[in-house]
Amino acid sequence: MSNPLFRDDAYLREAPGRVVSHTEMGGVVLDASLFYATGGGQPGDGGLIRWEGGEMTVATTVKGEGDAIVLVPAEGAALPAVGTAVTQVLDWDQRNRFMRVHTALHLLSVVVPLPVTGGSIGAQKGRLDFVMEQPPEDKQALEDALNDLIARDLEVSESWITDAELAANPGLVKTMSVMPPTGAGKVRLVRIGTAEDQVDLQPCGGTHVRRTGEIGPVTLGKVEKKGRMNRRFNVVLQA
Repeated sequence: MSNPLFRDDAYLREAPGRVVSHTEMGGVVLDASLFYATGGGQPGDGGLIRWEGGEMTVATTVKGEGDAIVLVPAEGAALPAVGTAVTQVLDWDQRNRFMRVHTALHLLSVVVPLPVTGGSIGAQKGRLDFVMEQPPEDKQALEDALNDLIARDLEVSESWITDAELAANPGLVKTMSVMPPTGAGKVRLVRIGTAEDQVDLQPCGGTHVRRTGEIGPVTLGKVEKKGRMNRRFNVVLQA
């Protein structure tokens, strides 16, 4: 098991760790991971780990067996031995962009209040696919509404509910293709806005900014038709 440090503090950029194992594919598992593993449409983090006498570039991060988080080394990189104490250094610029795009997609699901059939997150843009038979009547109005929510600088916070509470409130889940992880007894909720002035609330295990103002202005790209009942909306960071 790798303690997911990013879950408690998505802004943590450096942290200690210790190598607990190597995978058959040449990955490195630490006792605690600063790096987010690919999942829920969000890519895995990159960066590097340093130890006395060595350094390894982390190309990406993936999920391993059980709760293990596996750091994938860049091609040809030397691996620290099991038991080695390391310092983890996150590629913060990349992570911050993932956080901004991810939070923007939550807001997109507010201005387009339809079931979500898929999505992905990148460092410059992200997308959500919606159940939408006809194209939007006014794409510019949607872009303006999205940027208005961002400019309100709303608080982004998290809380936890039980699996049973989620099962009793299925409307919290907006995604049809990716269900929130259950089975551990609790599920993480991400809220945008305060409890008294809530804009969005949904299960999510990814990383997000603390306030929507950090996203910055965005542009809605081309709305693409993806099958008879689906439309793809692309959100692009302007800076």
